[in-house]
Amino acid sequence: MSEVSASPPAAANDVQRDALLQGRLGDPFAFLGPHATGKDITIRTFQPGAAAVHVRMGGQTITLNQHAHDGLFAGTVTAPNNHEHLSPSDYTLDIVWPGANGDTVQSTEDVYAFGLLLGELDLHLIAEGRHRELGRCLGAIPMTVDGVEGTRFAVWAPNARRVSVVGDFNSWDGRRHPMRSRSQAGVWELFIPRLGAGERYKYELLDINGQLLPLKADPIARATELPPATSSVVAPATAFRWTDAAWMKARADLRPCSMPMSVYEVHAASWLRVVEENNRNLDWHELGDRLIPYALEMGFTHLEFLPVMEHPFSGSWGYQPLSQFAPSARFSTPAAFAGFVDRCHNAGLGVILDWVPAHFPSDAHGLAHFDGTALYEHADPREGFHQDWNTLIYNFGRNEVRGFLIASALEWLEHFHIDGLRVDAVASMLYRDYSRKAGEWIPNIYGGRENLEAVAFLKELNEAVTSRCPGALMIAEESTAWPGVTAPVNENGLGFSFKWNMGWMHDTLRYIEHDPVHRRHHHNDMTFGMVYAYSEHFVLPISHDEVVHGKGSLLGKMPGDDWQKLANLRAYLGFMWTHPGKKLLFMGSEFGQLGEWNHDASPEWHLLDDPRHRGVQRLVRDLNHFYVAQPALHESDCQPSGFRWIIGDDADNSVLAYLRMSPNAPSVLIVCNMTPVPRTDYCIGVPEAGNWEEVINSDAAVYGGSNIGNAGGVSTINQPAHGYAQSLVLTLPPLSTVIFRKNP
Repeated sequence: MSEVSASPPAAANDVQRDALLQGRLGDPFAFLGPHATGKDITIRTFQPGAAAVHVRMGGQTITLNQHAHDGLFAGTVTAPNNHEHLSPSDYTLDIVWPGANGDTVQSTEDVYAFGLLLGELDLHLIAEGRHRELGRCLGAIPMTVDGVEGTRFAVWAPNARRVSVVGDFNSWDGRRHPMRSRSQAGVWELFIPRLGAGERYKYELLDINGQLLPLKADPIARATELPPATSSVVAPATAFRWTDAAWMKARADLRPCSMPMSVYEVHAASWLRVVEENNRNLDWHELGDRLIPYALEMGFTHLEFLPVMEHPFSGSWGYQPLSQFAPSARFSTPAAFAGFVDRCHNAGLGVILDWVPAHFPSDAHGLAHFDGTALYEHADPREGFHQDWNTLIYNFGRNEVRGFLIASALEWLEHFHIDGLRVDAVASMLYRDYSRKAGEWIPNIYGGRENLEAVAFLKELNEAVTSRCPGALMIAEESTAWPGVTAPVNENGLGFSFKWNMGWMHDTLRYIEHDPVHRRHHHNDMTFGMVYAYSEHFVLPISHDEVVHGKGSLLGKMPGDDWQKLANLRAYLGFMWTHPGKKLLFMGSEFGQLGEWNHDASPEWHLLDDPRHRGVQRLVRDLNHFYVAQPALHESDCQPSGFRWIIGDDADNSVLAYLRMSPNAPSVLIVCNMTPVPRTDYCIGVPEAGNWEEVINSDAAVYGGSNIGNAGGVSTINQPAHGYAQSLVLTLPPLSTVIFRKNP
């Protein structure tokens, strides 16, 4: 192979060269790379710090000339076969880097020899906010272009004057890899050859005024550095090899309202910390080994994780995410997360993620003023700033922002096979005056407080999920009386599958916190939930929010001495598990944790050495297994025919009795005594004569109770009561929930 010097290049445009050297070059493809000059072709490449650059083309090696030692190398060559252009594979750059131990040579194709990357349809859909595969369009995607392996970068920044990819591969020098503008969609793109998975990167932007912005993480990054580091990471292009086809097929045929759904809510970072190893959290593989068997043994049907999307501040518990497409590096790789979900599905467990489209943190490396303007957020703080959380509010009226969020939701549901998203802080999205005083908010176009753009976004989101992800659940954390949260969009609803029943939670916790002697005055708190139980499709949530910020643990809310606290807790859990609505319980509550949740520590697992706390855990396990096995407790959750009060008005004794029913399945009778006074010879009418088996008694000795009960079952007597021809005469244990099932 011969080596020659390139012919002197045609005169470079001084304005372009100066812009390049000063980091102001907004159209690098017009200057760098191969350019025809008559019958010859000029190649320019910017490699500051290089000792030399050679071009290998055909059988020749051609040395480029450096201009004034400024890192700009150029030369004129003749294209093979006298073509008037060069393709990326026609030549290779050999860049000589000097070093203390001698020169090293980097061989690569020319970044600026590649043509347009994103198709016109991609750009059109991005601009319209209807690109549902943004995670495979924008961001960093390893791929082969013109026969060359590398990574394609693409980012939306319509108001930037210049955008560059920076990373370890170019010494974080924004002059080295400025991107091409696809102005019709406000997108910038660049293919960097021979760059693969695992590389750290960010974007360097000049705003419209030419001011340099803080380095920005990729909004569509599919992998990140371990916090507190903030770089994005090129994720592998290889797809995870799923083995859950049977689960996904069966899920598509589920009817959510009639299926059993008992959710164990988990903060992945603190479910089980390894104290001996600097209090570290478990990774996804370790959680698969420990959490999945535990949830299965406890009888839960689903795991729900506080947000696992990457977030810079651990103390936010994930509710201030910045990488809406990337699982947190705190728990290993995205592939490891997919592997965890796959293991859950093969074990019969569903996986739900909390997802936050309401707001995002204002960290300088994130979405805030991403291209120097209010791009993802509103410019006016009366619309764009959350006073409660010091965060920024997404601009739901902007096509690209809606598209970004919907694509994020679909990334988790489609590419990670997640079974549902619990959408956080929906109430804050629906109302423009949420947590604002008069004068601190802007009315909608009709003068009202409803956020019409957010409503339209939520409807579009749920329609997209319904059409693309059969069987996936969308669950709203919505704390107001907004009508039709779970009604179909075509019936003017928001289209969610379920809504958290915050009213039931607040009412019943307020009741149970009262000393039993006063509960007769608050009986309505336990019964009022049935007045509106079928207005929406509900989940009954005892979540992390109820055991933090000075609220104490669930056990800590209970009055009385230690025995009464535990008995109250058991009675309350029995009531919850038999009340209409799907169930959710936060970790630690299943065994009666004493202290409130601390995200830097594990739940108080040592309490399981105490038989009283093991008893609470066993009760939750037995309630779960019974709940799943009994159609009466879940099949008619969303239908009034599935519930009937027998005694709802015995406030003086603080006793409740009700039936759960389902066609072609045994009825279940539930009796709650919310005082520490045992009641004997308590008569309750029932619709069917015969023997009623006592299947669960929260006062049983195995649960830590006093073991008062009904000897395993009671037969009816011919004494009319409560509108029925026969009745049961029962012993009601103190502070208890007792469950009976009609024997066939």
